Amino acid sequence: MARFYRKLAILTKVETVYGTDPVPTGAANAMLVTNVTVTPLAGDQVSRDLFLPYLGQQGVILVGTYTELKFDVEIAGAGAAGDVPKYGVLMRACGLGETVTVATDVQYEPLSSSFEAVTHYFMHDGVKHAMVGGRGSVSVSLVPKQIPHYTLSFKGLLGPITDAAMPTTDFTGFQTPVPVSKANTTMSLHGWTAVAESLMLDLANQVEPRFLIGDENIQLVDRNPSGTAVVEARSLATIDWFTRAQARTRGALAVQHGTVAGNIVKFDAPAVEVGRPTEGQTQKIINYSLPLMLCTDAGDDEFKITVM
Repeated sequence: MARFYRKLAILTKVETVYGTDPVPTGAANAMLVTNVTVTPLAGDQVSRDLFLPYLGQQGVILVGTYTELKFDVEIAGAGAAGDVPKYGVLMRACGLGETVTVATDVQYEPLSSSFEAVTHYFMHDGVKHAMVGGRGSVSVSLVPKQIPHYTLSFKGLLGPITDAAMPTTDFTGFQTPVPVSKANTTMSLHGWTAVAESLMLDLANQVEPRFLIGDENIQLVDRNPSGTAVVEARSLATIDWFTRAQARTRGALAVQHGTVAGNIVKFDAPAVEVGRPTEGQTQKIINYSLPLMLCTDAGDDEFKITVM
């Protein structure tokens, strides 16, 4: 019988012991996602390269096999200030520490050690792919007239691939997002209240599958947060991006999306350097594309997500 592409569920749960499946369920651990891609058998292959008395294909041996999973999650709040968003487990698996302040907010900031990992079940119309020891990275996209989203990419150790009934899922904790707009979104860059066409931020974690004698794991080994802001051009008296780029001036980035408590998400970076601006146009209005480097200030503080 044919299997249908749109019948899909992703279940994600933080592991207590690395690489040990904590058995996520549809009732407690379902993720509300879009734009999903999976590579069930990523890795390398080696050829034996045998010398034989005839020519022909000899086949290969698959080595270092792991799973890759990528998807988008809508940027929205958690329902009430201080509630943990349902997608919080994904942020924790991207090297971000979770800090909950009751009735106020939940913050996610970078770590340099003690990284958590998750088990994903990727369930596609009757076939379950289990990924254990999953770690990844996250990027942020804010574009006017569109739904804002996180893009998450994970690598994990290969678990069983089996036939399985589709789970009964509960998405109650996920909030309906609001589109990016003047009414819903504010952005300040280097103290300038920005008029922006888009903002992209990328935590840019380096995630490495590591296969050794005696151990196999997925390691988060580095990060290089960056981004791009496309802003309307203004006079140099208003904001001089060229001088700031050449002087390597650092300034803050502050973005708030949403206006109602329980559905507000903020993105902050205290020490942003601007790269080489490039000039362009949209609708015959001049704009600048600004590469952003999200630098550390005091350490493990270059990028913060606050859900309120």
